[in-house]
Amino acid sequence: MNDDGIKIGLETHIQLDTESKLFCGCSTDISDGPNSHTCETCLGMPGSKPRTNGKVIEYAIKASLALNCDINDMVRFSRKTYFYPDMSKNFQITQHEIPVGEDGELKTRLGNHEKKIRIKRLHIEEDPARIIHKGGDITSSDYTLIDYNRAGIPLIEIVTKPDFRTPEEARRFLQKLTKIMEYLGIYDPSSDLSIKSDANISIEGGERVEVKNITGTRGIEKALKYEITRQKNLKKRGRNIERETRAYNSSQEITRSMRQKESEAGYGYILEPDLTKLEVTEEKIEEIESDIPELPDKKRLRFMEEHGLKKEIAESLVTEKELADDFEKLVKKHDTVLTANWMTKELKKTLNYNDLTYKQADLESEWLSYIINLLEQNEITGRNAEKLVRRIVEKPEDPSVIVEKEDMLKADGSELEDIIMEVIDSNDEAVNDFKKGEEGALNFLVGQVMKKSGGKADPRESRRMIIKKIEK
Repeated sequence: MNDDGIKIGLETHIQLDTESKLFCGCSTDISDGPNSHTCETCLGMPGSKPRTNGKVIEYAIKASLALNCDINDMVRFSRKTYFYPDMSKNFQITQHEIPVGEDGELKTRLGNHEKKIRIKRLHIEEDPARIIHKGGDITSSDYTLIDYNRAGIPLIEIVTKPDFRTPEEARRFLQKLTKIMEYLGIYDPSSDLSIKSDANISIEGGERVEVKNITGTRGIEKALKYEITRQKNLKKRGRNIERETRAYNSSQEITRSMRQKESEAGYGYILEPDLTKLEVTEEKIEEIESDIPELPDKKRLRFMEEHGLKKEIAESLVTEKELADDFEKLVKKHDTVLTANWMTKELKKTLNYNDLTYKQADLESEWLSYIINLLEQNEITGRNAEKLVRRIVEKPEDPSVIVEKEDMLKADGSELEDIIMEVIDSNDEAVNDFKKGEEGALNFLVGQVMKKSGGKADPRESRRMIIKKIEK
């Protein structure tokens, strides 16, 4: 999609991986029944008092440092007043005047083009309750239910400057941001934790439209493409683009008008009187900074330098911290190139097919070591190695047990010779065609050997032996 004066800014909410909520001791586990993890505080009952979860402050500082933000030496919370049913006390506790971090940046890449996205601010806020629209969406439902299990769950909101020019840039930014948060250990993409973005879009210097509650990295690209096309079509018809808030319908991949856009003044921000200011000392910042692991970009460069890996292979390995960590364990015992290629191709292809992350697959590095060792020792064919990894991904089990039970190792010389003679004797027509110079006939015979051997035959060795037997 071309630039066409497009400006996009994102406000991305990331649910933090904590055991308790932001301002009370209720569990963040929302898998139980509706409204089962609530108390006076997260229900907003009169007289209830919030108390700050210290782990959330640490996580927000860690995220700010990873995004190269300046950390404020004092943190304050504010009340953001609005009257919607998902916030029973009619205000949300957030940070307005003094966020945790400001003026950061994150470099992202699209093709060979690297771009710096400016981070305006990173702040903490509580999640509202979950609204369930029955019989439709927000504009057409028969009735609405509210689950307050989500109320008070800790979020960080990362607000960018309007530096994106295409939906693809926004998607790449979110992919990288998600990866960093996973490396920091404050967000787990394989869990029920959510990442949602509100996008502000304008074209050709026109009014800014906000599209709310876009889930995930694929969703952001689809929502932006639709909204940009919608605004362009309005311009072509000579109609004005009004400043408004729209909702994204992921099932239909369209946006719908919700309301006229509020101004910041309309929220009536005031400092939260029930929470004191929190001092952030240099010592605390240094302590948190020392706990930040090697992040994806640095790890990718190190893999390229230390292990001589191609950029694409290194990039694929660092997409998940657990995958990268196990790669480093395995290359201490195995060939680097073979290990890297196998993990980023056969293994990741199988994981993607099963819609699993490496972490979700729950594979043991010793299992991978066993398979790689078989390949190094030329004891298993590539076909059976791929079949083996499919088996352990679909149902985690020690691969050595599968190999022994199903006799998956390469056929030895005498066994392979017997199979080849049987294939030659039972396929006279193909043999004659090969003698006439038809290469396809040889490929057919090799395929028959592979099939009869159950994948135990090496294709190249089978090919050599078939030619030798036929040309005798």
